[in-house]
Amino acid sequence: MSVEKHNFEAETGKVLNIVINSLYSNKDIFLRELISNSSDACDKRRYKSLTDKSFASTIDLNININVDPKAKTLKISDNGIGMSKDELISSLGTIAKSGTKAFLEGITKQKNKDDNLSLIGQFGVGFYSAFMVADKVEVISKGIGTKKSHHWTSDGQSSFTISESDKDVDGTEITLHIKKDEKDYLDTFRIENIVKKYSDHIPYPVKLIEDGKENEVKSLNSASALWMRNKKDIKSEQYEEFYNHLGGIGKPWKTIHNTTEGIVSFTNLLFIPEMKPFDLFNPDRKTSVKLYTNRVFITDECEDLLPSYLRFIKGVVDSEDIDLNVSREMMQSNAALNKISKALVNKILSELKKDFEKNRDDYEKFFNEFGAAFKEGIYEDFERKKSLIDISLFKSSNGEQLTSLNEYISRMKKDQNEIFYISGENIEQILTSPQIEGFKSRGLEVIYMTDPIDEFWLPSMNEYEGKPFKSITKGAIDLSKFDIQKDKDSKSKKPATKKDIDKLISEMKTHLGDKVKDIKSSQMLTDSPVCLTADEAAMDIHLEKLMRQHKRLDKESTKILEINPSHDLIKSLGKIVQNSKDKSVVSDVSHLLLDQARIVEGEMPLDTKGFTEKLSSIITKSLSG
Repeated sequence: MSVEKHNFEAETGKVLNIVINSLYSNKDIFLRELISNSSDACDKRRYKSLTDKSFASTIDLNININVDPKAKTLKISDNGIGMSKDELISSLGTIAKSGTKAFLEGITKQKNKDDNLSLIGQFGVGFYSAFMVADKVEVISKGIGTKKSHHWTSDGQSSFTISESDKDVDGTEITLHIKKDEKDYLDTFRIENIVKKYSDHIPYPVKLIEDGKENEVKSLNSASALWMRNKKDIKSEQYEEFYNHLGGIGKPWKTIHNTTEGIVSFTNLLFIPEMKPFDLFNPDRKTSVKLYTNRVFITDECEDLLPSYLRFIKGVVDSEDIDLNVSREMMQSNAALNKISKALVNKILSELKKDFEKNRDDYEKFFNEFGAAFKEGIYEDFERKKSLIDISLFKSSNGEQLTSLNEYISRMKKDQNEIFYISGENIEQILTSPQIEGFKSRGLEVIYMTDPIDEFWLPSMNEYEGKPFKSITKGAIDLSKFDIQKDKDSKSKKPATKKDIDKLISEMKTHLGDKVKDIKSSQMLTDSPVCLTADEAAMDIHLEKLMRQHKRLDKESTKILEINPSHDLIKSLGKIVQNSKDKSVVSDVSHLLLDQARIVEGEMPLDTKGFTEKLSSIITKSLSG
């Protein structure tokens, strides 16, 4: 019988080392993961037997645990869907698949070792936890419908072998050769406790068989679907274990478990995580809810069950009104599924609104984790956009606490008719934006929009409660009707006269030419000499930058350069225009001011070499003068 040797993929060694030596503070988890995999295999076989006549079977699905203290082996076997040779190689030879890099990064970010337990389900490396307690692992598996079973073996180092097996039983058998210092896992009492603690929710019987006592089979779990039990009979620890079984990270922030009866009846058990998964912003934006009908697993890739902006939610939905044979292509047009989806989303939003209104501090923690994804719904879900934005939160110049738009409106100035906002890559960048100076000095609150999705829902929304959204980096804003709030010790600087500023602007335009859209005196600036704004008809500055970064725009547009008539630099430059015939200084400073404004916006100077030459020239003249 030929034996094939395969090397693990490049990153596999790193992941194996982490999983075996440092991922888990509690090694008991290995059994939970192997039983969970067996349960998934049974789910798939059950579904297959009910939907495909060629695989029809009346077999009782179960999971067996065999303990042999003499041989120092622990076996976990199931009669589920099984694996073919190719599936063994691809499933057990590739750790974490495309998520390997994210997995390794995720491990390094965890502060608490216990937090690492959750990573296993997310990245599909649960099987390899067996190597924490075993120095050798063997897998014999035969996929339903295949002719041969195959034998996979590895010591968890750099490679594995695979060969044909004589066993002719559908399903999978995993044999762990327990390490000398882990012999406690050959104790049946220990195994019983682990299963009851971590796997009681598994809907298939988990049976314990001790070597030499084959007639004394012992059932270890309730073997009933957790979501079909009465909420009163379920402990929080059981919810948490089921959440981990679904690949949840940490503990759930909120559990939503209820049954809905009507034209379409269904039961849902949904979990909102307390921390965002590392793949939250993967381009595929897949949801994570499993669909069942009468406790029969149908699919975990039902994109129409929950919208993508709720993809962070995990759980199960079970309905007797869903046809077992419904295809993935037909799901989108399935009337029952559409009704379930609508009811689920409304229920989730209703629960979130309750927390928004009654448990604000806790809700803010949720929004800090998932707000960027949640706000995608404002752009995508036309029917619920108002409900979504009502409970969306934002940072603003009002302070560190998050604010809703209704709360912002309640604090608006008497003559303020617009919701002022500024976009940026992050709060730190926004706080250095010169455009915000005039608003702060007048006590005008500005909302900080830092998530990329903000740039897309804002144009689609236009206004909220009759108040238009207004970007402070785009178009003209009249701040003259709002008084500047002065401190007792502050001294206001006298601005240059309109005549002097007009002449300076005219001179600067001759030097900057088409490098700017326009130059004008600013009401927004108090401390900075200049800033850039976009024309009213143009794209917002941050949105344009975002579009260029993603190759959606080829060319940068010219901006308006606003100058501060009260700034000493601007007034001094105005005097040079009035008194000097040498315009080279005005030209150099004009270009430097434009480049300064660009740098503040995170852009490079238009001419890097020219920028350094002009800067050197001005500094030299200043030092020699």
